[in-house]
Amino acid sequence: MTDHEVILQESERIDDLLSHDLQIIQSDEVFSFSMDAVLLARFASVPKRGRVLDLCTGNGVVPILLTTRTQASLEGIEIQPRLADMARRSVQLNELEASILIREGDLRELVNETGHAVYDAITVNPPYMPLNGSDLKTNTHQAMARHEIGCTLEEVIQACNRLVRNGGKVSMVHRPQRLGEIISLMRQYKLEPKRIRMVHPRAHLEANMVLIEAMKDGKPEVRMLPPLIVYNEQGNYCDEIMDIYYGQQQTERTKEGGK
Repeated sequence: MTDHEVILQESERIDDLLSHDLQIIQSDEVFSFSMDAVLLARFASVPKRGRVLDLCTGNGVVPILLTTRTQASLEGIEIQPRLADMARRSVQLNELEASILIREGDLRELVNETGHAVYDAITVNPPYMPLNGSDLKTNTHQAMARHEIGCTLEEVIQACNRLVRNGGKVSMVHRPQRLGEIISLMRQYKLEPKRIRMVHPRAHLEANMVLIEAMKDGKPEVRMLPPLIVYNEQGNYCDEIMDIYYGQQQTERTKEGGK
């Protein structure tokens, strides 16, 4: 499908995802994806086959990126009708209808439709901030993306428990300040943390993101992975970030060009 065959609404644009010629529909009126979603799509353990679900999928960026890593059947669920519609059109834009299903609905109720323990892996980039009423003056779309309006952290983790099979993986990106709460809730809902990686904007600064992956009914054993540094001392992306965004070959060409 070519660009002109996908209808864009007012204020919408098409952005490149910088990987495998993928594109995505975005708008400044709603919450656009950022680096956390891209890092989650690379960090998550996904099976080659089976079913993979992305909760809080927004405009569908994570399942679209996951098509570069797996032949699994991918699904995303988004509670906001406008974002779900954007996600569906982004899927069409990339001709990925055979690989990705976008659902519009409440993740807390999805189990009633799908049944329990039907997914091999789940990814989620949930709202980061508890609902406190302080920053809700922004538009509804952006407020719901940032704050726990449509679902709380516990409800997200509870949904993961219901939807993922025993031995399946749940991967999440969140803020380090809530890591203790995340681990506690995961264990409460039989999701045992297995891998944790901190993301630092620069080597000398504290982490501003955490990637965490848990296994349903797994044994207690967690690995702390090396930190991921975003920017080097020159203010450019570090090699690993370049690789994640552009691919290893492009990273190598960039390094050669700088010699």
